[in-house]
This record gives sequence, C-alpha cells and structure tokens, in this order.
Amino acid sequence: MREIRQPGVYPYVFSRYVEPIATVRPGETVAIYTVDAFEDQITSESETPSDILGPYLNPQTGPIFIEGAEPGDTLLARIEHIEPTRNWAVSAFIPYFGGLTATKFTRLLHEPLPERVWIYQIEDGWLRHSDRLRFPWRPFLGTIGTAPEIEAISALAPSDHGGNMDVPDVKPGNTVLLPVRVPGALFFTGDVHAGQGQGELCGVALEISAKVTITFDLIKRRPIAWPRIESPDELMTVGSARPMEDAARIAYTELIAWLEELGWDRWDAYQALTQIGSLYVGNMVDTNYSLVAKIAKAYATPSG
Repeated sequence: MREIRQPGVYPYVFSRYVEPIATVRPGETVAIYTVDAFEDQITSESETPSDILGPYLNPQTGPIFIEGAEPGDTLLARIEHIEPTRNWAVSAFIPYFGGLTATKFTRLLHEPLPERVWIYQIEDGWLRHSDRLRFPWRPFLGTIGTAPEIEAISALAPSDHGGNMDVPDVKPGNTVLLPVRVPGALFFTGDVHAGQGQGELCGVALEISAKVTITFDLIKRRPIAWPRIESPDELMTVGSARPMEDAARIAYTELIAWLEELGWDRWDAYQALTQIGSLYVGNMVDTNYSLVAKIAKAYATPSG
C-alpha cells in the first residue's frame, strides 16, 4: 500500500491553486499521514498556545489528485483505519475561540478564558489525563474535503466542499461522499481527533497526528451539493452555515434530496424525517457551524 506524506509546507486552505502532492486511481487504497491541528507544535502542558501558534490552524495533507475525477462527479472516500503516530493527544483553551467565550464573530467585553493545555496519554484504547479526564479512543477526521471551484477557503472553515466539519461520523467503516468541482477533485484531509463530544465545545478536541488509510472511488456524472456520509446502518448529510438553524435546514434538505434519488416522493421523505430522522451538532465553534441529519437505512432503502 502506498504511503502519502506532505512534502514541505502544509497547506492551510482548500484550493485548486495548490499543487497536488500525489495522484490516486479510483479503487486504490492509500495511507495518508497527517499532523495535528497545531502542526505538532504544542507538546507540553507548560506551554502557552498564544506564544506558539500563529494565525494558521488545521494544516492539511494534500491536495491529492484523483485520476479521472471531473466536475459533476462525486468522490467517495472510505475510511478504512485511523492509527495514531504518537502515544498522546492534546487539547487546549485558545484565547477568543470556542463555544462559551467571546469570539471575532460574537463580540463581548469580557476577558478571554485562561489559556491551558491538557496532554492525554493513549493506552489500551483510552486517553487519560487524570482519573476524571479519561475518555475512550474514538478516532475520526475533523477535516476532509475537496477543492472549491474558484475561491480558496480556510482550513478552519466548513462549507459545501466539506472542510473543517468536525463530525464524529467521519470515522473508520464509513464512506464520505464529496462534490467534485475541479479536475482531479483535489482531496485534502487533516485535523484528526482521537475523540470529541458533539459540538466540540471549547473548540479543541483530542488532537493527534495520525496515519489514515482511505480507499477512493468515483461516481461519474452524479453531482451532489453538500457532503454526505454513509455508514453500514445510516445515511447522513452535513450542512454548514451560520446561524445554526440554516445548517440544520441544509442538512435535512440534502437528506430529502438523497431520499428522492432512492425513489422517495419528496413529501413522504419530509414526513419520514419529521418522524424518524435525527440531527446532531458536529461543531458550534468554527466560522460556520456543522450539523448532521441522518436516517437509518432500514427506513431509507427500498428493502426497509
């Protein structure tokens, strides 16, 4: 299996103007190496993030050129495995960043939260900082996406290309479906999390560097407007926007569109999601909020 590592500088944008670092064929499985959201710069609880970090967060590995991908196709990225490449994870409070503090988008007059770093040791399927701060290993890709058609979008921002969605269902065993808007799709990923609660409340999950094994494929001439996720048991769609209710509306509308593709009447789909659909918050801290709408395949598919 081929390994893909970032040569030189990591990109901090999703963009068609970044030179590809590798080419992958549909059906090929590759191992992609990523660094954490801080580019592995925070290594000790005695460090102060604002003294170390500059304006850039969420370095990406990529872009990866997908052979044969053309605008109007859908890229499939099946996440096979996520393995940590070190034995610890890091979380932190960052000034003016997070769900319960003033930010550049929510301006208030109070002082920033105190800066603090937590280091979690990874051992026997758990991450442990203390007896109280001890959580199971639940890895997923915080950031995954393709290049937008025209603009360059910050690696901190989720939108219809994917990006920094921070959705825990982007995990091993699931397939992420992404829109192809430029030749080769130009796939990026990074910001791997060893675990995270819904919402990523303080803005920093259990951040790790990782080896991510992904199998790529294409659905030709079938465009999608927003990212989708398929698990063995569920269909999911992701909407990213502010305010949060707009993200919810995007996610549910896109899920109705998916059900229509499967043969549903639109209004039956609307009724079904009202009665049996579910919705959760991926992140409530980024430039856009990401919400996930889902339905069990037992209800969604013709055999259900």
